[in-house]
Amino acid sequence: MLSRIWLSSPHMGEHERIYVNEAFDTNWIAPLGPHVNKLEKEIAGFLLQKNKEELDVAVLSSGTAALHLGLILLGVKAGDEVICQSMTFSASANPITYLGANPVFVDSEPDTWNISPVLLEEAIKDRMAKGKKPKAIIPVHLYGMPAKMDEIVGIANQYEIPILEDAAEALGSSIREKMCGTFGQISVLSFNGNKIITTSGGGAIVAHDGKLIEKARFLSTQARDPAPHYQHSQIGYNYRMSNVCAAIGRGQMEVLPKRITQRRANFEWYKHELSNIDGIHLLQEPKDFYSNRWLTTVLIKHPSINRETLRLAMETENIETRPLWKPMHSQPVFKDAPFYGDGTAEKIFDDGLCLPSGSNLKEEEKERILAVIKSVFNK
Repeated sequence: MLSRIWLSSPHMGEHERIYVNEAFDTNWIAPLGPHVNKLEKEIAGFLLQKNKEELDVAVLSSGTAALHLGLILLGVKAGDEVICQSMTFSASANPITYLGANPVFVDSEPDTWNISPVLLEEAIKDRMAKGKKPKAIIPVHLYGMPAKMDEIVGIANQYEIPILEDAAEALGSSIREKMCGTFGQISVLSFNGNKIITTSGGGAIVAHDGKLIEKARFLSTQARDPAPHYQHSQIGYNYRMSNVCAAIGRGQMEVLPKRITQRRANFEWYKHELSNIDGIHLLQEPKDFYSNRWLTTVLIKHPSINRETLRLAMETENIETRPLWKPMHSQPVFKDAPFYGDGTAEKIFDDGLCLPSGSNLKEEEKERILAVIKSVFNK
């Protein structure tokens, strides 16, 4: 049987094992520890690059935990409304409901597949007219492609609504060299096993206001008050990253620039090899946008071939592909949520497919993928 080609598998570097062994040798196995502290500083340094901003980071057990804490820090409570990009993974929206708040979904625009600034403003105006000013906006950088943050930030500032930036898929992406993960009042990252780098599981919450991150660290360690006994004045969470997972992350941070280069090279290879096949379209970067190309995605627009035709052909050859995210407004669990859209996300979902994009993708695996694509379209 042919070996499995994965969509996006973990890719270890040279030093993860060294850092993990150090954690074991020093018996720093439990949550917190020196690797946690160092990883937070390394992430902040990477995100800042040439920018002279203040930035603080807390590493957590998941990106979902970071979104949950981010909403709490922005004061979201039961009955509030939060605007969320519809075309995204459910983890972007689920934490809204954890707090008893209500998501309001907004459609995509075709240039980046991310939240439409035009429809975002329409949604804000309409919710305010109904007496419900949104408490936060959650834009998402899908598959590493930055959202139109200049317009989104401008609208958010105009209506004085904070941004909780979901950069889970976009570590290393940027707009005019300003890194995704630094545009929101609060931003989140993910280090899940399929992301561009991983800590096995894990995430981070990022903010320019260090007091917000200090509060995030407090809440993520069960909100224990400073007392010799266990005392709690508010509800806390067990959301902190372990020292062992952070050790993996430190090794991964060392190879992050290389992983971005490898993912972008995958996209360029697909672009070159598929350029002469009618009916396959790849998402291009807008001017001044830089995508980490976490996943290479295509739209299938052909009279007799659709996304499922190609997906099933790939699966027959033991190659993992995946439809794009099904929009949240069309998910059964959110069927009653308000939605502002024009059908863009639904069309992209119907036509879109994620292709194998791992930074450890081998040349012979690429040739297998290409052979299947050509066989489907040559028929």
